[in-house]
Amino acid sequence: MAKTGTTTQGLRAAIERSGYYPTLVAEAVQAAVGGEPVVSYLVHQETTFDANEVRRHVTVLVLTGTRFIVSHTDEQAADATSPSPYATTSTESVKLGRISSVVLSRVVANPESYTPGQLPREVVLTIGWGAVARLDLEPASCGDPNCDADHGYTGSSTADDLSLRVSEAGDGPESVRETLAFAQALSEATAATSAR
Repeated sequence: MAKTGTTTQGLRAAIERSGYYPTLVAEAVQAAVGGEPVVSYLVHQETTFDANEVRRHVTVLVLTGTRFIVSHTDEQAADATSPSPYATTSTESVKLGRISSVVLSRVVANPESYTPGQLPREVVLTIGWGAVARLDLEPASCGDPNCDADHGYTGSSTADDLSLRVSEAGDGPESVRETLAFAQALSEATAATSAR
């Protein structure tokens, strides 16, 4: 479930409501935020199925006046390296000026009857700041069907630091609204930073 808001206390409450190792997650996020006021946040919990196991994951996104903070927490079952289950938490702090793209993809049912303000069925928020890029390569060709020369490769590079999918069916309509609100706050903050 996604939760968004604008205060440090609200952020802590949203992490608590997620119910996913709240003390661990809150401590990691608070350490990354430090003393900066929280402008906006989004807490999103996902459950995935991996072979015979159910795994949970929580992503916490925080916007301050100067930074974008990402926290991921995953749980792992006992394995050869650990006799007991464990969780891994990571945080990354990115200066707003480093954010190169905020992409919000919307999936709308029955687009012919779309009305302004209608809630999308699904949204995918993708944020890029240059830490991770995806390369898609394919053999280049010249257009001649009889040519067998090697024309090298062609492709594209896509910033893919963070991608978060939220759907009305899986997460609820409020989660979709909250993701839209956070995406707007982040877009406005990055635009204001680049205008300085």
